[in-house]
Amino acid sequence: MLPRFNSHLVVKLTPEAPVIVQMRFTRALPCFILWTAACTCPTPNQDANITSDALQQQLNQGRCLFRSILPSDTAVQVLVCVFVVMTIISLAINGCTLFSLGNSEDLSWEPRFALLKNLIVSDVLLIVTQGPTVAYCLLQKTTLPYGAWCITQFFINTVCVFCTVLTITCMALERYLYVCQAIYYINMLTTKRLNFIVGLTWLISLFFSVVITALLSLGHKSSLLGKPIMGLLCEPDTLEAHLSFPRGSAVFRKVVGLVVTLLCICSYSFSYLRMYQEARNAVQPFQQVNKRARKTVIFYCSMLLLQLLPIFLKIASDALWELEGSMTMIRSMDYTGDWTSAGTLHIMLLVMLQVPPCINPLIYGLRNREVREALPRLLWWRRDNR
Repeated sequence: MLPRFNSHLVVKLTPEAPVIVQMRFTRALPCFILWTAACTCPTPNQDANITSDALQQQLNQGRCLFRSILPSDTAVQVLVCVFVVMTIISLAINGCTLFSLGNSEDLSWEPRFALLKNLIVSDVLLIVTQGPTVAYCLLQKTTLPYGAWCITQFFINTVCVFCTVLTITCMALERYLYVCQAIYYINMLTTKRLNFIVGLTWLISLFFSVVITALLSLGHKSSLLGKPIMGLLCEPDTLEAHLSFPRGSAVFRKVVGLVVTLLCICSYSFSYLRMYQEARNAVQPFQQVNKRARKTVIFYCSMLLLQLLPIFLKIASDALWELEGSMTMIRSMDYTGDWTSAGTLHIMLLVMLQVPPCINPLIYGLRNREVREALPRLLWWRRDNR
């Protein structure tokens, strides 16, 4: 109700009238301001309704995006089983291998097994942040909301992917030194240098990840917090699309990723081809040994392709985004639109990211006779100490 003014202020016009009007209006102004504030400010119940409506709208958007990626309930159930089983298998295999390496005095000092432990730590961090996140989104049938966990998961995964590729590169070069430079092997790979190499892989990975995340944060807006992204995991494409494609982050990530991948492939190819040549020249008369060396090279090169398959798939995804264009992809991934090609690539990438943590301990650990012999001994040792 508006404050009332006295009638003589309007009717009675005296020389003192302007002063009286000004004084009465000044006294009434605070009351008018308080009344206006009381009418415009929402009540606590109104605040709760607004917040509830906003959360419900974001949840509906997330479910619509999820259905555009996975319209079939059968596919959702199959993927839940796949991610849960692969997460459990990966944690079990990596845990057993790391336990056997860490408690074996015969194996812990060898450089290749020290690098393998570093690889396992990176894989465990990767699977712990990815598996439960994707399984949660599949069970809730919604995409991942943009927020603190999304950025944290993206940062950890970026660090782990870089660290894994760099560690595999170092492991290939270590095998080359062991086979082709055996005289200098012990002097070159001392414990101090080995610790420096392991630390350097993490420092380089952290540096690249910090730069990528910092460039990505240039597109951050507070209004985007809580809104669902276009995927079940905060992988680069979906996060960049949510943040309106910050060009600096995308270019830096793609260039650095391509360089690190090419470095790994070149180092791996050089190391194992040189080892095959050394084995062939050393035992030329014995064709059986040559066949074994050839099979070993073919096996490790095939496993490298399998390990890098998620990265190759990511490069294909980046190429798809670049060819179709950012605006075209945004229109094609509208809440009511079709997202067949990009959605399929996203799901394939999520599944393939679970493969390397499962196979790395088998390739570099349990395939070695020393590790297979050490694990039963450790189990019997624990049983004897009870």
